Amino acid sequence: MYTYKYKDLALALYEALISDPFYIELLREISGGEPEKREILMRYMDYSMTEGEKYGQLTLAGDPPYGAAIWSRPLEPAIDNEKSLTKKDFIKTYMGEPALKAYSTIVSFMSEQLDTLLQDAWYLSIAGIKPTRQGQGLGANLLMKVLNETDKNGISTYLETFTPRNIRFYKRMGYKITKEVSEPVTGRPYWIMVREPLRQVRHKSLIRGLYERP
Repeated sequence: MYTYKYKDLALALYEALISDPFYIELLREISGGEPEKREILMRYMDYSMTEGEKYGQLTLAGDPPYGAAIWSRPLEPAIDNEKSLTKKDFIKTYMGEPALKAYSTIVSFMSEQLDTLLQDAWYLSIAGIKPTRQGQGLGANLLMKVLNETDKNGISTYLETFTPRNIRFYKRMGYKITKEVSEPVTGRPYWIMVREPLRQVRHKSLIRGLYERP
């Protein structure tokens, strides 16, 4: 029996990200209808949020909650291995062997595409806003808490997205595409985007631009 910590937010992330090829692939071999698949992916999202709290940083938006961003930060090898093994054990237990195989294969491939210079960068692993709250400028608020911190400390951040319509938003947040890759399991392209820490003057200009938009 799985016990949720962030059930409402898990549903919000499910609704925001269910069309993402990565999650479609994780659910592909799971039997049952949409309610069963929704429950399984909600558990994955909830676990990922608690994982973010423990090993990185979790930022939430709204009351009641409508969005979350999960960040991973560089870890010592032993802790990083512990994190990976615990995540895989969760997937095997709650999603099944086929989902674990898909997850491991995709994540391994995507890890191989990363520049070694990103080993000290923070990684935006999951970010989503409930669809009914999208298009209201809320995404910037969700990310800026961590981006303010990484700018202050001179730390780069990066992300990977399978969703072309998200690219424009991330560019407004200061990210640049560094690589386009065709992922073989999903059969879909994705983009690696990197954000270098902004200087203070540029940072103020970016924030002003974000909040002046209609």
